[in-house]
Formats: sequence, structure tokens, C-alpha cells
Amino acid sequence: MGIVFAIAGAVSAALVAGIGSAIGVGRAGQAAAGVVTEDPAQFSKVLILQLLPGTQGIYGLLIAFIAFGKIGLMGGTPVELSTAQGLLYFFACMPMAIVGLISAIQQSKASIASIGLVAKRPEQFGKAMIFPAMVETYAILALLISILAVTAIQV
Repeated sequence: MGIVFAIAGAVSAALVAGIGSAIGVGRAGQAAAGVVTEDPAQFSKVLILQLLPGTQGIYGLLIAFIAFGKIGLMGGTPVELSTAQGLLYFFACMPMAIVGLISAIQQSKASIASIGLVAKRPEQFGKAMIFPAMVETYAILALLISILAVTAIQV
């Protein structure tokens, strides 16, 4: 039963953070398309702002790869895990899953506001990047705690 919990945790990190990123990138893309309709020269700036909420999905995928590697699912034979070890993996993946979902959606809101700023004042792009980047900090913290927790589990 332990392997089931471990796989569920790894898949949750990738799935839930990926859902947040898909929502975030989609919302920001709608705002970016509106800006590009009015001023095509702003495409590269708004594209960067649109892509920022996508990093959480990448982080979730990274946690899944690390967990799969530790439990032997990446080109090897799965290790025997106790239920307790499986639950440890499951809960070690949860920071990235939960914070990834929430931060991607919140980051999209900051990105949308920044896209609006770039639409009105393109020269303020550097400042506009700071707002969604602040939300990214929490996704990175969740990534770090999940990496530390997953790699600390003894198998």
C-alpha cells in the first residue's frame, strides 16, 4: 500500500500544480491577447508576464520526477515501501501541490494587473515584473520544502 500513497503524492504534485498553472497561464493569456490586439509591439513583454504562472506546473513535475526516482519508478524496479513511508512521500509532495495550485492562480492575477500596466506604460515593464515575481517566491519555498522532504525519506 505504501507505493500507492507515494505515487499518489507524486502525481498530485504534478497534477494539482499543473492545473493551477494551466488556469493561471490561460487567464493571463486572455489579458495579453487584449493588449497585443491594441499594440502588437508589446507581444514579448506580455508573453513573459503570461508565462510566469506556468512555473508552478514545472515545479510540480520536478517533485514528481524526484519522488519517482527515489521510489524506483524511473527506469528501475519499484522499492518496497511501508504504508508509513508511502504516506511520508504523499505528504512531502503536498506543499508543492497545494502552494503550486494557489500561487499559480494568484500569480496570474498579479500578471494580469502587470499586463495592464504594460499596456498603459510599456516603459514600466521592469517594475511590472516585480509584482508577479513576489508571488513566485512562495512557489519556490514550497518547491524547496518538498525537495527537502522527499529527499530526506529513507527507503
